[in-house]
Amino acid sequence: MNIKILVAAHKNYQMPADQSLYLPIFVGKALHPNVNHTFIGDNTGDNISAKNAHYNELTAIYWAWKNLDADAIGLVHYRRYFSPKRQKDLQQILSQSEATALLTSYDIILPTKRKYYIETNQHHYLHAHHEEPLALTEQIIQDSYPEYLDAFHQVMQRRSAHMFNMFIMKKRPFDEYCTWLFAILAEVEQKLDISTYDTYEARVFGFLSERLLDVWLAQHTNYKTTEVPFVFMEPQNWLKKGGSMVLRMLKPKRV
Repeated sequence: MNIKILVAAHKNYQMPADQSLYLPIFVGKALHPNVNHTFIGDNTGDNISAKNAHYNELTAIYWAWKNLDADAIGLVHYRRYFSPKRQKDLQQILSQSEATALLTSYDIILPTKRKYYIETNQHHYLHAHHEEPLALTEQIIQDSYPEYLDAFHQVMQRRSAHMFNMFIMKKRPFDEYCTWLFAILAEVEQKLDISTYDTYEARVFGFLSERLLDVWLAQHTNYKTTEVPFVFMEPQNWLKKGGSMVLRMLKPKRV
C-alpha cells in the first residue's frame, strides 16, 4: 500500500529516516521561499501556500489533496507524531508496516482524543478564540450543509476531540473530507473580516478545522476509524498549559 504521511514544518528540523512513508513539507513556502530548500514546498501545482498564516498546516493538506497520488494520505507535525509505543523517538514512531496493518482493517487512523474534562469543545473554543468564526461556521453548515448540523451540535457538546489536524485516511475518505472542509472554510473566509485579529487569532481557519474533523466523522460512520497514541517530541509544560486553560475560562469570552 502506497501511504504518504506529510510532516508539516515551518523551519529546518530533524525528520524521520523513512521518507518513503514520511514526506517532509515546508508549509507557507510561498511566504518564505528562501528558508528551506530541502523539504518539498506546499507552493507547487494547485496550492494555497500563500494563505498559510491563516490556514496553518491545512496548506499542506490542501497541497496533498490536489497534487499527491497515494492509496492513503496523512499529516503529522515536525514535533508531533503517531507513536504506538508512546516513545519520543523518531525510530519508534508509526512505521510503514504498522500503518499498512491498520489500514487493512480501518479506513481512517486518528490520534487519541484530547480530553477537556471541565468544559465542552464549544466552550474550549470560545474561551480561546473569537466567537464570530465558530458562529459563522455553524450558520454556513445550517444553510449549505444542513445534514451536518446535528453532528456539529453533538461535537460541540462533547468534552473530547481529535485535535491538531492529524490523521491518515484512505484516498476516498480523504478526498471526500477535503472537498467538504475546504468548501466550508472558503465560505467562512469570504464572510469573515479578520483584519483586526492578532497574528495568533489570524490562524482562524486552522483552529476551525480542528473542530470540523469530528463533525465530518460523526456524519460518516460508514468509515471505520481507529485511534493511535501520539507524542510530542519536545518537552511540554503541562502545568503551564493547564493554568492557561483555567485563566482563559475566567476571562470574558472573545467577540
